[in-house]
Order: sequence, then structure tokens, then C-alpha cells
Amino acid sequence: MSSWRPSDLRFLLGLLLPALTLWSVLRNPAHAAVGAALVWGFIAVTEALVPALRRSPAGAGPQPALAWILRGFVPLEILLLLAAGAAAVQGDLPTILGLAFAVGFVTGAQGITFAHELGHSRRRLDRALAWVLMGCVLYGHFMVEHYRGHHVRAATHDDPASARPGESLWRFLPRTLAGSWVHAWQLESEFLRMRRQGWVRSPLLWCTAGGAVVLGALAAAGWWNALLFWVLQSAFAVWLLETVNYIEHYGLQRRCGADGRPEPFATGHAWNADTLLSNSLLANLQRHSDHHVHAWKPYPELKALPGPQLPTGYAGCILLAALPPVWFALMHPRLAGVVRPST
Repeated sequence: MSSWRPSDLRFLLGLLLPALTLWSVLRNPAHAAVGAALVWGFIAVTEALVPALRRSPAGAGPQPALAWILRGFVPLEILLLLAAGAAAVQGDLPTILGLAFAVGFVTGAQGITFAHELGHSRRRLDRALAWVLMGCVLYGHFMVEHYRGHHVRAATHDDPASARPGESLWRFLPRTLAGSWVHAWQLESEFLRMRRQGWVRSPLLWCTAGGAVVLGALAAAGWWNALLFWVLQSAFAVWLLETVNYIEHYGLQRRCGADGRPEPFATGHAWNADTLLSNSLLANLQRHSDHHVHAWKPYPELKALPGPQLPTGYAGCILLAALPPVWFALMHPRLAGVVRPST
């Protein structure tokens, strides 16, 4: 039974950002990056300084209608990509870089986040939409590695998407990019072999091929500016994704038993934040412990569980993580309070 509340209208912010970015791209593509930077900066600063923004409304009961915000985002992102790609064709290099930043901010911060949420849905259509969103940033293997790999191995040394204590973001990135890609294809190969299916049945293969076709078509048409834009916005979106991965489990480790198996995932194995603006824009992604403990729970129902707490929301933590000395100075005292001695 639905328990809709007026406070849940905040999730409509998930559609406002791409709509504003689309308007900016259509109106003045050369200045699109300015708007994105201002939004990012505003969220990061206000969540760090305004106490009232450090807590979101409590999780609610089932609200299936809110899933349409995620579904409605998909055509909006596609329109944004097409508009920005068209603008890039006639733009100079600074404009292309600005468009890649502005659009990548949306496709990475929200597009990948919403794909992540849709991919956890039990509905086949939702999972198909998730593949579309990940295909838009040329990162389809996330759809295999995250659900079959990361959720099994999170907060262990076997997981390329879990950062180790003392590991900087810039050392983490090559390890997670390579490790996640290789493991995704291994998992998909094993999955197809168990089902006695050929690669023609693999959505990973089709998604990867689709991205190659898009890039090839842009090159064949001679739209090199649009090709450069698409690659750069994808790269920035992936950087945002992997930086969030770095933040979410930094330094946290599940203990292994005598049989070598890690202990069950618990609230102490993920960093959390409950800041209002980021949770509204990112479908409660910052309530990360509850997401891992209850992976099928829809985003409006996620709760702010006790456990390790980040110094601020994701918008600010992404910037902090890019500066390793600052990140370590803020996180290591927190880490010392939650890490348990191994047995």
C-alpha cells in the first residue's frame, strides 16, 4: 500500500537538473559548464555549512509511482545528449569541453545513479532502461560487475570497486577501471556458459557493440566534434561514478572466517551521508548501508542506518577525495573509530 508524502516531492529535483542543463545547452552552449559548476558548488557548500540540510526525511513505505521519475529521466538524458552533440558539431574546443563537463555531470551524477537503481528493479523494462543509460556513457559492463560482482564482494580486497585504507583516489582509479572491466566479462562468460547460451544472448555484448556503432557512425559522418564530446562526457561521467565508489567503502573491510568467506555485509561496511539535496538528486544513494543490506529495496524506502558517516554529502566528498592529503586527514580519524581488529 502506498504511503506517499508531500516531502517526497523533493525527488522531482532528479528531473530538474537535466531539464535545466538541456535549457542551458539549447540557449547558450558555450556557457553550459558555468551552470553545472554553480550547481555543484552550491550543493557542496550548503550541505557542508547549513545544518538543516544534513538530514533527509525518513524512508517511507512502498511508493511505486516514484519509480516513474527514474524512467522519465531516460528520454530526458537522450534529448540532452542529442542537443549537446548537435551543439558540439558547430562549437570550438572550449565549448566542447564545457558541454562535456555539463552533460557528463548529469549523465554521471544522475544517469548512472538512476541506472543503478533501475538495474536493481525486478521489472525487465526497468533493467533495459538501465542498460540504455549505461550505454550512453559507454560503460555497459557496470551492469554485470555491480550486481554480480560488487554486491557479492563489497568491502573486501577482492572487490576492485572498494578502496583500501591509505589508497588515494588516483591510485584507486586504474585498479577499479581495469579490474571491473575484466571481472565483468569473466562473470558474463561464466553466466552464459552455465545457461548454455551463446554470446548473441548477452546484453553486455550488445550494449558494448551499440556504443561502438554510435562512435563509428559519428566518425563516418565526419562529426569529429560530436565524437569528442561523447567520449569526454562519458569519461567525466565514469570518473564521477568511480569516485563515488571510492568514497562509499573507503578503508572498510569485512572480516573473513576460517573458511575464507567474508562475514555478511553489515551497516559498518559502507559510508553514509543523509544530506538533503544530494539524497534528493541521487535517489537516496547516500543511504548506502541500507542499500547493500537490502539490495532490492526501492530508493524511497531506504533508511538512514547507524554506521560510518561521511564528513559531508557526495557533492563535497567528491571534491575532497580528489585531494588525497585533505581526504586522508578527514577520513582516517573516522576510520579509526569504525575499523575492528581482524581475527
